[in-house]
Amino acid sequence: MLKLKNVSKFYYSNGMIASGFSRVNLELSMGEFVVITGESGSGKSTLLNVLSGLDTYEEGEMYINGEETSHYNEEDFEEYRRRYVGNIFQNFNLVNSYTVYQNVELALLLNGESRKNIKDEIMDIIAKVGLTDFAGTKCSKLSGGQKQRVAIARALAKETPVIVADEPTGNLDSNAAEEVMKILSEISKDKLVIIVTHNIEQVEKYATRLIKMHDGKILEDKTLKKPETDEDNVERNFRDITVANRIGLGLRNAFNIPSKFILVFAVFLFIALAVAGTYSSFQKETYEENVLGYSEFFSDTSDNRIVINKPDRSPITDEEFASLEALSNVQRIAKDDMLVDYTQSLSDEEYMYYFYGSYVDIKDFRGNLAAGRMPEAPGEIILAGAESDYYLSENTEDILGREFFTEEYDSNGERTKNNPVTVVGIAYNEDGNYNNTFFVGEDIMSLLRKQSAMDQNKISSRFEGQNYESSSYDPYFRITPSASVPEGKAYVSRDFNDLTEKGNCVGKSIVISTDSIYNKDSMTVTIAATYTKSNFKRLTGEAYSESKVGCVYVNEDDYNKLINKGTFQSSVFVKDVKKLDETAARLREMGFNTLIIRDSLAGDNSFSQMMNMMKTFVLAVLIIALFFISYFIIRIILKSRNSYYTTLRTLGASRRISKQLLDIELFAIATLAYALFMGAIVLVHAGVITHGYIADLAGYLTASNYVIMYAVIIVMSYLISHRFAKKLFKDSVMNTYREEA
Repeated sequence: MLKLKNVSKFYYSNGMIASGFSRVNLELSMGEFVVITGESGSGKSTLLNVLSGLDTYEEGEMYINGEETSHYNEEDFEEYRRRYVGNIFQNFNLVNSYTVYQNVELALLLNGESRKNIKDEIMDIIAKVGLTDFAGTKCSKLSGGQKQRVAIARALAKETPVIVADEPTGNLDSNAAEEVMKILSEISKDKLVIIVTHNIEQVEKYATRLIKMHDGKILEDKTLKKPETDEDNVERNFRDITVANRIGLGLRNAFNIPSKFILVFAVFLFIALAVAGTYSSFQKETYEENVLGYSEFFSDTSDNRIVINKPDRSPITDEEFASLEALSNVQRIAKDDMLVDYTQSLSDEEYMYYFYGSYVDIKDFRGNLAAGRMPEAPGEIILAGAESDYYLSENTEDILGREFFTEEYDSNGERTKNNPVTVVGIAYNEDGNYNNTFFVGEDIMSLLRKQSAMDQNKISSRFEGQNYESSSYDPYFRITPSASVPEGKAYVSRDFNDLTEKGNCVGKSIVISTDSIYNKDSMTVTIAATYTKSNFKRLTGEAYSESKVGCVYVNEDDYNKLINKGTFQSSVFVKDVKKLDETAARLREMGFNTLIIRDSLAGDNSFSQMMNMMKTFVLAVLIIALFFISYFIIRIILKSRNSYYTTLRTLGASRRISKQLLDIELFAIATLAYALFMGAIVLVHAGVITHGYIADLAGYLTASNYVIMYAVIIVMSYLISHRFAKKLFKDSVMNTYREEA
């Protein structure tokens, strides 16, 4: 079975060479109960380690079933231990956090057995060593004799042809030692049992062969009796541990020592929080930098604004507006997008107060009044601004009830009083910004829509062979709707008579054309009457003003058919800006083009790029630092696991299998830690956790960010496992075992 031919073992330490044993010749056969004895330092334990494959040799040749082993590497000896050798150690080398059953089961699982098929076999082996009543007891709670019997049971479970035992009775009382010797004697009939002991009296009556060593040499090799062999012994079919059992053992190792689990779990939870917190902070900074930009096209650069239109440039229907308003994250819809960026000045008659802002439909007012009341009549508005604005907050009572006018001027440059409104309510902006907002009713919104339609359309009129451009700033040929004008007709200023050859414009035609990104059309109207200051109100229905002289008044329906054909572009304002991209994606699914105002702002791109590079670098440094900090902490925590992985290797588990079990163990703990972190994030979004800082940071992370962070944590767990395994498995099993012992 085993044969040594001039085999020597040497140790190298600090430049010194020491001999374990020298030029040993030995041949051992099945059925023998071999006892190796000698004083301490005689080389008997070293010889046993070489025979069992736990240690290598430097000289000579060892044969296993006639096969030379001098060319064996560590992997070859691992396979040899797995197939041929069952070890019984003086200090038992059990997994104390496992039960008796699990310790025996471990040997079988590593040899490729299926967990569900070996239960009866394990219980039979446990019964054979007299530990049936302790099958479910953790080994840490057993006596020394019981532990040694578990070690024997584990060796028996492997069904290897060779059983080696190093001082198996050294820590046992005489009764327990006697029981162990009887068991070993019984199993030696179909195996080769090799025992190292200094107490020859305990084993002499069971031994078939006695070998005495002295100073690294065999002093005596004596046969005591003829071995009894069992010719029917059948070798077990050895396979690699199954994938399912690897996962099962890895998960068992993750949880079987609660204190270790909690500490490693805390480390990975810290990693998750540190990476998430840093990355989220960077995302927040980037977001805040982006919203500090400017736009040449939009005056309202609110970070919760999305401009939408339809790809075919058709009007947005009432049904589509209803669908938009039904979206969960939509705060309000500004149907007339042009009005969002339409700003105007309001001042009182004495010019004591001046406010500049934008108009919002009173239906979208969601705040609370700081003073005054809600509008009840046409022309009444709510003025909103910053509470910290001294000009507004200290003059509240004086402003309430005061009439304001739009800041416009006539053709002579004189200030005019147009579109009078009365402030009946004052509100403060919730976000504290200084921008003024005028919340107005439908009467004012309707007027603003008409003005906005003029602004967004290029309108020209051809009269008597000449082209005239319309402008909202110059009344000359400004197209203006009026319910008093018949369809197809127009009322113009008497001054238009001067543009004709005969001094009479009535009955003449005006071709009005409009051109915009959404609308291109024209119509012809006939001048039915001319207005003067005296008949202006009767013809147009409006009060006379110098700023209106020159306007071309047309029928309201004609105006709408040509200029105000519908709503082509709108703005969607969201409730939660952190879900802005998600809402924009939903709008695109509904068939709209989207422009996120936040992303359209201009800024210093070179500076932003430099800052992003810096943030990426800092994040990379943080992850590297976290890796090394976590590795050293986990290495200290897992130091207690060294004996476990050493035990695996003595049972024949390869480095690859041992590392895979460590990978699974750390992967499971890292995943659970991240699951707890994600659970907290879910509670944040559900409103259960409302801590301002946590809720704020959670809002800046997207689904892809969470996936990336999980990948980072899993990669870190793998690298920690790899580095720890590299350190743990760099030496031979025996060197590692000596360190643990």
